[in-house]
Amino acid sequence: MIKEKLEAIFRDIFDDDSIVLTDSTNSSDISDWDSLAHIQLITAIEDSFGIKFTLGEAVSAENVGEFINIIEGKLEK
Repeated sequence: MIKEKLEAIFRDIFDDDSIVLTDSTNSSDISDWDSLAHIQLITAIEDSFGIKFTLGEAVSAENVGEFINIIEGKLEK
């Protein structure tokens, strides 16, 4: 469920319905994933899941698997 929601967010942010996420998907796999897009992703993920990333989490999340781990941890609390 988390990965599917993330995929919808990524498709919206990057305006690309062909994006298919794996745990290892990172900024080198999506050409428009730059620092601004990263901030947009963080904001969209926070809104969608009703969570807040710490600055450290937002900066350290480098691939989809790390995003999923952080989200799972926050949803368990």
